[in-house]
Amino acid sequence: QVQLVESGGGLVQAGGSLRLSCAASGRTFSSYRMGWFRQAPGKEREFVAAIMSSGGIANYVDSYVDSVKGRFTISRDNAKNMVYLQMSSLKPEDTAVYYCNARWAGADYWGQGTQVTVSS
Repeated sequence: QVQLVESGGGLVQAGGSLRLSCAASGRTFSSYRMGWFRQAPGKEREFVAAIMSSGGIANYVDSYVDSVKGRFTISRDNAKNMVYLQMSSLKPEDTAVYYCNARWAGADYWGQGTQVTVSS
């Protein structure tokens, strides 16, 4: 079982920045595929970004949905069991509940979500 706790959401003006954090439990955190998803009102949950091992020690690759490329950066600190989402140049359409996701041993785990609201 993997437990995830997000933090860092809030209200920000368009063009501003926020950093989301996610604390994960588990002894094998470095092997988890970690990601961020978001869900806006009336819409389905969508993939935002992910970071996963590329096979080498301490080698990871990241991926993003096109709408956030160049604005969002996902990173992880395996020593602290943390994953982050640095969000810059925020737009009103980024408004959503953001969920941390861990994929491990064929199962998906989710945090409770953190609200991000971008005002125009």
